[in-house]
Amino acid sequence: QVQLVESGGGLVQPGGSLRLSCAASGFAFGQYSMNWYRQPPGKERELVAFISNLAARINYSDSVKGRFTISRDNTKKKVYLQMNSLKPEDTGVYYCNTRYQALDYWGKGTLVTVSS
Repeated sequence: QVQLVESGGGLVQPGGSLRLSCAASGFAFGQYSMNWYRQPPGKERELVAFISNLAARINYSDSVKGRFTISRDNTKKKVYLQMNSLKPEDTGVYYCNTRYQALDYWGKGTLVTVSS
């Protein structure tokens, strides 16, 4: 079955960096686009970044553009989110997502806390 497992979250000071990873299994990873979402405390889940199956198309939300970088390694079946110049408003649970056979799949998320 499809599994997505995020890692790399933690506590970081404003201006710092983190690199999130998402390990995928149970589907032909290299044939599907991948997304990173986040859910700030008390708010709805929001799309942060998108990458197509061969990384030819990449999109970011306006709030992270220029600070975050999404990438993928199809041989390792992993997608990454490099987060630089972190701000307190980047705090939240970050989720890896894909749509496979018309269903959305999510990992359990990894918590990112940006605070001094």
